[in-house]
Amino acid sequence: MKVLIAPNAFKGTLSASEAASILSEFILEQYPSASIDSIPIGDGGDGTCELLTDFLNLEKIAAWSLDALGRPVFAFYGLDVSSRTIYLDVSSASGITHLKLDELNPRVASTFGTGLLIKDSLKYGIKNVVLGLGGSASIDLGFGILQGLGFEFLDQLGRAILPFSDHLLSNSAHIQRSPKIPELSFQFLCDVNNPFFGENGAIPVFGPQKGLISEAIKEFEKDSERVIQLLYKKGQKNFVDQAGFGAAGGIALGLSAFFSSEINFGASFFFDQVKMEKAVAQADMILTGEGRFDGQSLGGKGCFELLQLAKKFSKPIQIITSGDEAYEYGFQEVIQLPDLDFSKPDFQETAKEQFKNTIKNKLRIYTRR
Repeated sequence: MKVLIAPNAFKGTLSASEAASILSEFILEQYPSASIDSIPIGDGGDGTCELLTDFLNLEKIAAWSLDALGRPVFAFYGLDVSSRTIYLDVSSASGITHLKLDELNPRVASTFGTGLLIKDSLKYGIKNVVLGLGGSASIDLGFGILQGLGFEFLDQLGRAILPFSDHLLSNSAHIQRSPKIPELSFQFLCDVNNPFFGENGAIPVFGPQKGLISEAIKEFEKDSERVIQLLYKKGQKNFVDQAGFGAAGGIALGLSAFFSSEINFGASFFFDQVKMEKAVAQADMILTGEGRFDGQSLGGKGCFELLQLAKKFSKPIQIITSGDEAYEYGFQEVIQLPDLDFSKPDFQETAKEQFKNTIKNKLRIYTRR
């Protein structure tokens, strides 16, 4: 019997890799004759490029960079020399998980550290960047990445505005583009399809998560509208808002003004890279999971896309998740996790123990009902 273990991350508690490791260990203990195919999945969220780096057996390049507030942080990217491509999560250097709650400040938070990592990769002859946009701490329109690559943003007097300045968006009046700017193409991996502007845009939807108070939303939008026109005028392009520009504080929006760009939504890009369809076709049973499977999971999220492949090949699939909505969509079994109190300081340890106890008590492997 071949079991495909392919969980998504349980956000805030277990990474996809941790969940897959726990499940693999349990299956082999209870069913020693089982054959395990472990493919932790990503759908553009935090850690997607890390998973791809591991699965594709790429070289991990570690480098010191700066976090979203300008402090030293040790980060890495996956290097594929043959295709001159790197796989990099914005969250590796510029992630919100590096910040404490009282440190969130979208006027200061920058993607400059991510830009430094991309610049570091140029010594390997890199031409393509696969950039995972999940888990970012900023709403800087990718200005930080642009600064890391050699762009300068100047105020009305022609003075350069440094990265991590709280007046970068509000005071930028001119853009200076170095002739040494590298020729790069970007593939952005998104787990949300929000545009930048509007009710479902980056600022009103994700701004509060990154420390933006409601009273400051209008001013932030006004500043953003002005500098976006500045960006696209300098890039000699017309700005048209689109799905995905709201992800990670507008990174794809800003970089698309100057670089060849493609936005990939959900798990499709990831599944193509790891040959997930082949893995599903060869499996007798599939195990997946995520923190909570609900209506929002239908927009390209990993578990839902895996469910579609399971149906295509008539394979039984079980999901481990909170709540019971997953029953409505055709999973063979829904293994429900108990609710978790995120206000307690040890909630991550508790989540791991609850996960282990749940699969121990409820998980049964079989290929037919």
